[in-house]
Amino acid sequence: MRTFFTADSCKESNPSALNPQSWLQIERGKLPKLSSQSSSASIESLIKVAQPPILPFFKPIDYVEVLAQIHEELESCVPQERSNLLLLQYQVFRGLGEVKLMQRSLRAAWQRADTVHEKIIFGAWLKYEKQGEELIAELLRSCGKCAQEFEPIDVASNLSFGVNLSSQERILINGSHISQDVIFTIGNEKIICDRQKISELSEPFHAMLKGYFSESHSESIDLSENNISPSGMRAISYFSLTGSLIEVPPNLLLEILVFANKYCCERLKDACDRRLASLVSSKEDALELMEYALDENSFVLAATCLQVLLRDLPNCLNDNRVVEIFIHTNRQQLEVMVGPNSFSLFCFLSEVSMNLNSSSDTTAHFLERLVDFAENDKQRLLAFHQLGCVRLLRKEYDEARCLFKDAVNAGHVYSVAGLARLDYIKGEKLLPYEKLSSVISSATPLGWMYQERSLYCDDETRWKDLEKAIDLDPTLIYPYMYRAASFIKTHDAQDALAEINRILGFKLSLECLELRFLIYLTLEDYKAALYDVQTILTLCPDYRVFEGRVAASQLCTLVREHVEHWTTADCWARLYDCWSAVDDIGSLSVIYQMLESDAAKGVLYFRQSLLLLRLSCPEAAMRSLQLARQHASTEHERLVYEGWILYDTGYYDEGLRKAEESISMKRSFEAFFLKAYALADSSLDSSCSSTVIMLLEDALKCPSDNLRKGQALNNLGSVLVDCGKLDSAANCYINALNIQHTRAHQGLARVHCLKNDKVTAYKEMTELIQKAKNNASAYEKRSEYCDRELAKADLEMVTRLDPLRVYPYRYRAAVLMDNHKEEEAIAELSKAIAFKADLHLLHLRAAFHEHKGDVLGALRDCRAALSVDPNHQEMLELHSRVNSHEP
Repeated sequence: MRTFFTADSCKESNPSALNPQSWLQIERGKLPKLSSQSSSASIESLIKVAQPPILPFFKPIDYVEVLAQIHEELESCVPQERSNLLLLQYQVFRGLGEVKLMQRSLRAAWQRADTVHEKIIFGAWLKYEKQGEELIAELLRSCGKCAQEFEPIDVASNLSFGVNLSSQERILINGSHISQDVIFTIGNEKIICDRQKISELSEPFHAMLKGYFSESHSESIDLSENNISPSGMRAISYFSLTGSLIEVPPNLLLEILVFANKYCCERLKDACDRRLASLVSSKEDALELMEYALDENSFVLAATCLQVLLRDLPNCLNDNRVVEIFIHTNRQQLEVMVGPNSFSLFCFLSEVSMNLNSSSDTTAHFLERLVDFAENDKQRLLAFHQLGCVRLLRKEYDEARCLFKDAVNAGHVYSVAGLARLDYIKGEKLLPYEKLSSVISSATPLGWMYQERSLYCDDETRWKDLEKAIDLDPTLIYPYMYRAASFIKTHDAQDALAEINRILGFKLSLECLELRFLIYLTLEDYKAALYDVQTILTLCPDYRVFEGRVAASQLCTLVREHVEHWTTADCWARLYDCWSAVDDIGSLSVIYQMLESDAAKGVLYFRQSLLLLRLSCPEAAMRSLQLARQHASTEHERLVYEGWILYDTGYYDEGLRKAEESISMKRSFEAFFLKAYALADSSLDSSCSSTVIMLLEDALKCPSDNLRKGQALNNLGSVLVDCGKLDSAANCYINALNIQHTRAHQGLARVHCLKNDKVTAYKEMTELIQKAKNNASAYEKRSEYCDRELAKADLEMVTRLDPLRVYPYRYRAAVLMDNHKEEEAIAELSKAIAFKADLHLLHLRAAFHEHKGDVLGALRDCRAALSVDPNHQEMLELHSRVNSHEP
């Protein structure tokens, strides 16, 4: 969704400007100086910042209130309503960009599904969200464990057969005079059947063979005109005797299914339904049989086909036959296919389709169906807004306007941004500004409101609005990018660099890295430019710059021609420098370059994954770990990487098993290190600390480089501190510092503090601050070792460097509460809660509300916090206590 909406005014009109060669000439291996006016202007012309997209997300004014309502309803709703509530919770977290919480909501919807159709939809959705993680299921199977969310469900066993047969109560007419057999004639063939058994197949057959119909006295009945073949009738006769269709071929099963449906043979139809469902194993099978399933109301077959298609997403949407099924199936057929869960189905399909192509006809059709099946205001406002975004992208402006209006009327204030954008496109200059001003004055101001209004005002007011936007919501990247680009236009490249570095200090954004790359080119700092483009390619190997028109890999090749070649030794030296300076982006770039040499790639990809985890890029980290496994040079090395893959996805016991298997083959640093980590997290026994210490000591006895040994020493020091062995811990930290593991300053400071020497602890953290390029966490830790005024100053610095860190807000709020400034304390927490759904912030604010007697406010925050973590024990206790006082 990165380029969901791009303003026309931001599109590049000069095709030649899109050719990197026009501004990055390669001639005899040298890059011409770009200080000339024409060259500088050429690069500056490429630095354009598109208007922020109108995101197709549910963005309520007060997400805390919405989460609290959802939690309250989940506590008392009937089982059939749970999945819709959890789907709404998922949409709230999606609007907040909370990926882990989104997946947890989907998993909860899957785990608590009330119907087989809900299981199918949310199981497939989880599988889609975990694309690229199929290896995890494979690894778990190798450990004898099954990851249920990766496995399809057995539809037949989950859909019961509920027809009540009353053949025992039927009245036999002249039974003593009727032959026990009946002959069905089909063409020239005669099939002898047991009259009693066939009559028990359905009411129509009972009436025909044992009722008042003339056929009840006939020994032979002609079925030639009833679309059943002799083979089909023999199979039906066999089923009437045995209840089995196991040997019947698929084409005959379809024939029998149609016949059974015609003659209301429910037991026979159900057996056909289930037997056909058991034969569905591919997309082609599902496509072929879905039509029969829908025409004949075959619930098991339809659900089975649906599961196969959904679990093939997104690939199956490239098949028009699949798309046609979902688009043209009527309500009755959808009831057969998906039960009462059509909204959930199209919510899933539309999200997948938007991720493939937001402006496609398929996306529009799916969202139209989403609108059709919305049942309440929350569902309608989401559907209206999403379809409005797609209509806007497709330049269907009148339809978009109607949809955004409907969304606003349903209660979605964020859709006003879409209306303002449409007014501007129509040529209105003042109306968009007025609309956003009205929203700001009538609702709780949020960052997106000021960001949107900034698009429609003069430069001076725009800068004020952008500053206000990031003050309210520092996660917004457009304000930083716009201001950096503005500095470039006024030839203030250093100011532009400082501006973009503000956000890259706490949020690794591809768009911001791209912009900084261009700024470095303007400054003719090609080494720094290379660092950034290599980092971009690490995060997203297929990334394209300039609104997707140029491959980043092409630019990397061009820039590298003008940077001094690094030998393997140079790369290791630079990696040590970056690692010691806590420069994770720099380290990523160096590793990217090293991977292009003949070095051992498994080890490098593993290091890459560690850095990506530190930079909060879990998906990229998992991709690197899988590449490490793929490039492992030995079996014992591969087992280590498999162990880390399992560990990082929460399977600690299985990770431990892989470590032990690796050690049984060869004692290695990484295997012992993994075992220590996995044991520490998988064991609830505090006595395991001595084993962890022994494992880390074993790791340090094995060959490794100083980068990893420094980390092992640091971790060993931490365990020793927890065991009260402060002197031993201090020795570990000092040894780590001797091999340039800069982060060990923090551990050593902790030792000094525990020895009641806060002054030395403060000095130790000051050294870390001076050495580390990314030092927000160091300021935060140093605040623990000084008086309140110095602590406040350090925490103010933390918020400037990384406004997403929540501890400073909690600390400042606690100080205000100590000073009996209750409203100011709550306001401090609310400022952070507005852009970050954090359990600890919500917990503290709930406690403050309880303290001042605001039971409803406390209860609201408790419920919202339990939406973030339903199993948090302290939160559950506070919720129970507050709930008992609810008026």
